[in-house]
Amino acid sequence: MIDPVIHPLPRLSICALLTGADWVEFKVVRDSTELSDSMLSKHSRALEDAGYLEISKGAVGRRPRTWFRLTDQGKAAYAGHVAALRRMTGDQ
Repeated sequence: MIDPVIHPLPRLSICALLTGADWVEFKVVRDSTELSDSMLSKHSRALEDAGYLEISKGAVGRRPRTWFRLTDQGKAAYAGHVAALRRMTGDQ
């Protein structure tokens, strides 16, 4: 079944990038998805609110950093969403 939380392309891109990864830094996700800081924050918040994304904040030296990773629930939701897309396109 298509997941309405993951379905918007920016969120799908975030989930695809984080699948199989541990913690990924905000700037890596931002640069890889080509989203602005504000758009990445908006979409990551929606994924976090759904329980699909875990966000960790800290610092490296004196510089603040933010990291993302998919939760187990997020990994399962992403896998189900991709499977639904494949069924819809006949690409199984």
